[in-house]
Amino acid sequence: MKVLVLGSGVIGVTSAYYLARAGHEVTVIDRQPKPALETSFANAGEVSPGYSSPWAGPGVPVKAVKWLLMKHGPLVIRPKLDPVMCLWLLKMLRNCTTSRYAVNKSRMIPIAEYSRDCLQALRNDIGIRYDERARGTLQLFREQAQLDHTGDDIAVLKQYGVPFEVLDREGCIKAEPALASVKQKFAGGLRLPHDETGDCHMFTQALALEAEKIGVRFSFNVGIDGLNADATRITGVATSAGMMTADAYVLALGSYSPHLVRPLGISLPVYPVKGYSITVPIKDAAGAPESTVMDESYKVAITRLGDRIRVGGTAEISGYSTKLYAARRATLDHSLTDLFPRGGDLPKATFWCGLRPMTPDGPPVIGATRFANLHLNTGHGTLGWTMACGSGRVLADMLSGKKPEIDTKELSIKRYDQRFG
Repeated sequence: MKVLVLGSGVIGVTSAYYLARAGHEVTVIDRQPKPALETSFANAGEVSPGYSSPWAGPGVPVKAVKWLLMKHGPLVIRPKLDPVMCLWLLKMLRNCTTSRYAVNKSRMIPIAEYSRDCLQALRNDIGIRYDERARGTLQLFREQAQLDHTGDDIAVLKQYGVPFEVLDREGCIKAEPALASVKQKFAGGLRLPHDETGDCHMFTQALALEAEKIGVRFSFNVGIDGLNADATRITGVATSAGMMTADAYVLALGSYSPHLVRPLGISLPVYPVKGYSITVPIKDAAGAPESTVMDESYKVAITRLGDRIRVGGTAEISGYSTKLYAARRATLDHSLTDLFPRGGDLPKATFWCGLRPMTPDGPPVIGATRFANLHLNTGHGTLGWTMACGSGRVLADMLSGKKPEIDTKELSIKRYDQRFG
C-alpha cells in the first residue's frame, strides 16, 4: 500500500522504517526541516523498560502537593482556562488507584520490553549508532526512607521478570564510580542492569537515512492542516503543499495528534506535559556518570551520551507553551552539580524543552480507529524513546494484516471507556 506517515519524530520514523521493510510505499511529512527536531530532540536519553510505569498511581495526588511546594520540585502546574487540560487532569486522577495502576502498568511493560529487543535487533541488522550504552540505570535514593519504601517497586519488577539489584552506598559507587566524591549525599539505590541509553535525536536521524535507502520519501517543511474524510475512510491530508493522498495514514504527531482527529469526532486523550533538559559537555570523564543516574528526590535523570551529559526532568503542565523558564534549569543544574560536581562544563550547557504526549492512564495509543485506513501511534509520554522501535514494529504488523508478536489489544483507543476514563 501507499502509506502516509504524519510526523518525523522517533515514533514516525520508526513506523516508516518498519512499514517500508514490510513492503509498503511510504512517505513521511513534517513541518520541520529535518527529523526529530521537537520532542525527540533532547530528551533524557533513557531506554528504560524497567521504569515503564504510569505517572498516575496510588499516592500521587498527595505527593503532587509536596512537589508543588518544593524549591526544586519535579511538578509544575500553570493553570489555564483550558477545559481540555482540566478534563485530562480529572481523568489522570481517576487512574490514581492501586487497581488501575496495576492494569496500566501491565499494558506498558510488554511494549517497552519488546521495543528494547527490537532496538537491539536493529543494531545487529544495520549497525546503527547513536552514542548508545548498555550499562543499566541506577535509581539513586538520597534518603534511607526512600530506599526502605522500594518494596512495591521491587514486587512489580519481580512480577514482570525484570532483573534488578538493590544496592547500598558502596554498591552504587561500584556501578557509578564518580559518586564516590559525594557518597554522604545518598543512602543507596535500585539498579536495573538491562536498561540502555542513547541519543534519541541521533538515532532518529540515522534511521531516517536508513529508511530512505529502502525507499521511504521524506517531505519536510510541509505544514499539516487537517484530515479529509468520508463516513468510513480518510480521503486525504490537507497540507501547505496541497492535498496528499494514500491508501493508509499513520498519525504520529505526538501532542498535536488530538488536534487533527477532533474534527472527525475522535476524542484522543493526549495532552502535552513539558519536560526540560540541559546538555553539558563533559569536562572530567572520571567525574561523569557511566550510564543513567535517576535522582529520585528531584525526579531528574542524568545520562552520559558520548562526550556529553544530558540532564532531563520536570513535568510541567502548561498547555502547548514551549517557553523556557530559568527556575526549571536551576533544578537540572542543581541535581548535576550536587551529584557530579566535576563532570560537566556547566557554563557551556544548552537548555531545551519539549512537549511529551501524555495519556491520562500512561500507556500509548497504537492501532486502528473507526476510519478503516487511519492508524494511531501516539501518546507515549516520557517513554517515546523507550517504546519507539516496538511501537513502529507492531504498527507496521497491524497495518500489514499480520498478528503482532505481542498482544496490543489493550493499547487501542477503545480502552478509553467508562471504566478507565
